[in-house]
Amino acid sequence: FCQGSLQIPSSVSGAMSEAKKPRVTNAPNPDSAPSIRGLDLPQFDGSGLKIGIVSARWNSPVTTSLTDGCLEALQACSVKREDITIEYVSGCYEIPAAAQVMLDSRGFDGIVCIGCLIKGETMHFEYISEAVTQGIMRLNLDYKLPVIYGILGCLNESQAKARAGVDGAGHNSGKDWGFTAVESCLLKKKYAKL
Repeated sequence: FCQGSLQIPSSVSGAMSEAKKPRVTNAPNPDSAPSIRGLDLPQFDGSGLKIGIVSARWNSPVTTSLTDGCLEALQACSVKREDITIEYVSGCYEIPAAAQVMLDSRGFDGIVCIGCLIKGETMHFEYISEAVTQGIMRLNLDYKLPVIYGILGCLNESQAKARAGVDGAGHNSGKDWGFTAVESCLLKKKYAKL
């Protein structure tokens, strides 16, 4: 999926037709009939990037699949397995603090936060969702490094499984997050050189 380089001289890039640019097809929309939703992915070269993944153990059949999908996408973009660190935490609420510890080490170009929240009968889902969302956004802004929001917020277990590719159902969103991490890190590196 991610072979090649993003460095295309401007004189050449303008002349290239859209049909000739290598692309990865959009992921199928697990919510309904086929649509235009999904990422339009050019090919990325993530060689040399150091990526951290923080994954929650809560709802582990889903988060394990998402983590595997993320790992697969990172490696498809030439990020070496030894340059990927995976840390596990109890649940989604612990993810922002663990990501902050990893960011404080200054050993990563980006972090992918992976978790799954499934709505129950109480307000717990809303409180955790809001706290985790705000925590991850704050890390992006405070550290000025890519911290990818890979938290599924689902109404039931079947929605979660479909978005994690569990038992062959749906599409594994973890792959999207891996590609997004590489793309975001490359953007950061591009402008850090100026």
